[in-house]
Amino acid sequence: MTFSLFDAPYPEYSAGCAFTGNPLNRFSERRTQNCVAEALAARGAKLLVVAYGKVLLKKEENNLNAIFTPQELKAAQVDESNIVLLGWDEKGLPWLIAPSDFTEENLSDDFEAIDFRSVYIQGLLEEAQLGMLAQGGALLSWHKSHAFCSRCGTASDMRDGGYKRVCPNCGAEHFPRTDPVVIMLTVSQNNKKCLLGRSPHFAQGVYSCLAGFVEPGETIEMAMRRETKEETNIDVERVSYHASQPWPFPYTMMIGCYGVAASESIIVDDELEDARWFSRDEVRQIANGTHPDGFIMPPKGAIASNLVLHWLNSA
Repeated sequence: MTFSLFDAPYPEYSAGCAFTGNPLNRFSERRTQNCVAEALAARGAKLLVVAYGKVLLKKEENNLNAIFTPQELKAAQVDESNIVLLGWDEKGLPWLIAPSDFTEENLSDDFEAIDFRSVYIQGLLEEAQLGMLAQGGALLSWHKSHAFCSRCGTASDMRDGGYKRVCPNCGAEHFPRTDPVVIMLTVSQNNKKCLLGRSPHFAQGVYSCLAGFVEPGETIEMAMRRETKEETNIDVERVSYHASQPWPFPYTMMIGCYGVAASESIIVDDELEDARWFSRDEVRQIANGTHPDGFIMPPKGAIASNLVLHWLNSA
């Protein structure tokens, strides 16, 4: 038996998930106190804009356009003091993301605001722009929820192009966070069926992989086993990493794994509406939209679909 450090494919399986196509060079060494102003002044600078947690799009004839220029920010009601620098594209042009002061009640008729999920499901942004949205959307969410110093409670200031907050009172520095979440597809010992469940908040008919936050002091494997046991009473033995996906709801990293079940008797806890074992034939029907009970997959681009389809096609 031969062993290689690089048995995983390239491009990696993560590349098949939505929000993973960010091509920007982040150039962290160029994040200074003036980097946002310098980027906005650069020829060809481009921005994404977020209003009340949704992507802001300009109405242009019969099209919707999510890409703004610095000259269009006033009409989009952007406060330039809260703009975050994302990075530079292959042409050397800076990209940024800005929060708009628009609310659902006062949104101008010249714009439309669409939630992140619908933007990717409807293909309103290119893959590269979805990746930028994952980066920028997570940063804006973090700034909104961490506006005050956790040490002394004073309102903190944005620094380094949006990658740090500094407290003017006690000097504490705060940095953006990413919350790790395991999302897992558990398969039977003979690999002929997989475990799927549905949460009460899922769309009608959707069955998906189980998922849960990694807790302090846990490895990814430990979290995967714990969450599966808590939600379905299924014990898991071997765990294998498959792919990951940035998920800007609000700032999460989805870590996709496979696990081999050591038991099969399901007891569903109150976090789930249902969980069951599905044969490969049933999963194929779900993937094709032909399941007799109307069961369907999560949207294309979700890491859950990536996990299920890779398993289905690996036999």
